[in-house]
Amino acid sequence: MSSTTHVIQVTNVSPSTTSEQMRTLFGYLGTIEELKLFPPDDSPLPVTSRVCFVKFLEPESVGVSQHLTNTVFVDRALIVVPFAEVDKSFAESPFLAG
Repeated sequence: MSSTTHVIQVTNVSPSTTSEQMRTLFGYLGTIEELKLFPPDDSPLPVTSRVCFVKFLEPESVGVSQHLTNTVFVDRALIVVPFAEVDKSFAESPFLAG
């Protein structure tokens, strides 16, 4: 399977999970270029579940990381799916302006 995206979306992340824990887990699968956890670690809002986006340097890491789907991490079974990257020039297109 050839993947063109470098980004995965991880859902069903435990509220007690930190971005550092996610970086450690997915860091074994490839070089992480960027990692975002929502809501952030320092969020004052009550959290019931979190979502994490991981951008890898190599697109092959996306396929490998999908094998972690249903892996229980902290206290939840993770769901890992590829996430389509949006070309910035397309996102800033006047055709998309409201």
